[in-house]
Amino acid sequence: MSAALQLQDDREQIYSRLKPNASNRASPNHEWLACMMASWCAGQGVLPDCLGLEAGQFNALKEHFFPSCSLPEQAPSGSKLDFSRMLERDDLVNLLKQFSKPDNLEMDWIIGVIVAGCLGSDHLWQDLGLWSRAQLSAMLHYNFPELAAKNDKDMKWKKFLYKQLCEAEGLYLCRAPSCNVCIDYSKCYGSEE
Repeated sequence: MSAALQLQDDREQIYSRLKPNASNRASPNHEWLACMMASWCAGQGVLPDCLGLEAGQFNALKEHFFPSCSLPEQAPSGSKLDFSRMLERDDLVNLLKQFSKPDNLEMDWIIGVIVAGCLGSDHLWQDLGLWSRAQLSAMLHYNFPELAAKNDKDMKWKKFLYKQLCEAEGLYLCRAPSCNVCIDYSKCYGSEE
């Protein structure tokens, strides 16, 4: 059996212990976090120690969603993302907070994990350890409905978030008059699967 298949099996076994059921489903975020946590525990994705959260936040997330599961704090992949190189970290947090549902216990956790995933070099859903782009889209539409609705052309999510930051600052780096005529159109809007 190849290492990739073994990791896949491990991820699915871990997920089967973490997934919500009718008695413990706290919110739709439980399902997505279970997928991300299973991938993270199997060494997939780029999320660092504590999923990129502060230790206290990570422990609160575990207690809230996975109280009966023993989960590590250190990234099994050994991933050590360097937030010091992410000058836009606060801007991403502020962007997501601006469009988040108010008074939601989970929001800071979701935002922290998404921002940590933005440090990766792959598609955001892969960097987060989600299993498909559809999961990421559903998570963003649930947690940030107004922001997600702005992505009406189905731009890749990481590019979309950074485009929102640029537009907020009045920066328009693209030389094409519109996305439809840009030579990089497929890089921003092409398939991620």
